[in-house]
Amino acid sequence: MMSFLPALLVAAFNGILFTQSGLDKVLHYGGNLAYFKDHFKGSPLAPSVPLLLPAITLMEVSAGLLSLGGVAFFLLNGQKDIGHWGQAMAAISLLSLFFGQRVAKDYAGAASLAPYFLVAVMGVWLWG
Repeated sequence: MMSFLPALLVAAFNGILFTQSGLDKVLHYGGNLAYFKDHFKGSPLAPSVPLLLPAITLMEVSAGLLSLGGVAFFLLNGQKDIGHWGQAMAAISLLSLFFGQRVAKDYAGAASLAPYFLVAVMGVWLWG
């Protein structure tokens, strides 16, 4: 169990990060939609923002809940599959966000995602 502590900590981190971010998008959908429409105006993604926001919201909520569920399932019965999928979904979500930031030419925003992506990839490896 103690040797699995880093994996549990990474999953808890990603669980908190993505559950909060995804739920914020759900609870403040109108504000987030307005922000992202403005953020992506002038980029090729601008017309797709109303479709992309629900998609990234679903990915983030899934990553968060799978990560938190993975911690719980591991602690309850040693099962690792859910935690692994949570970390994979976290990495996929971050790749999607990174792609959007790069297309919008928000290079600082894209760069700020790199540490989170490294944590997610480490989680995939630790849970693998």
